[in-house]
Amino acid sequence: MDTSSSGSYTAKLIDGPLEGKTVATAFLEGGDPRPRIELNADAGKRYIYARGAGLEFDAPGDARPTAVDYRFIETVFD
Repeated sequence: MDTSSSGSYTAKLIDGPLEGKTVATAFLEGGDPRPRIELNADAGKRYIYARGAGLEFDAPGDARPTAVDYRFIETVFD
C-alpha cells in the first residue's frame, strides 16, 4: 500500500488466526482508518478483518489514531 500521501497507522488484530499481530496500514484518502482490511496468507488464502471500536491516539496534534483494533470476519480461499 502507498502510505506516502495519506500516512499510516497500526492495525491491531485482536482475534482470529492472526490474533496479537500488528500491521502498518494506510489511511483512506479522506484520512479515516480503513473499515476492513484483507491480509494475504499461504496458498491463495486471505484473512478478512473489520475495524473494531478500539482507537489509540499517541501523535500530538494529529486527530487521526495511531492504532486501530480489527476483529476477524472470515477466511477466503481463492
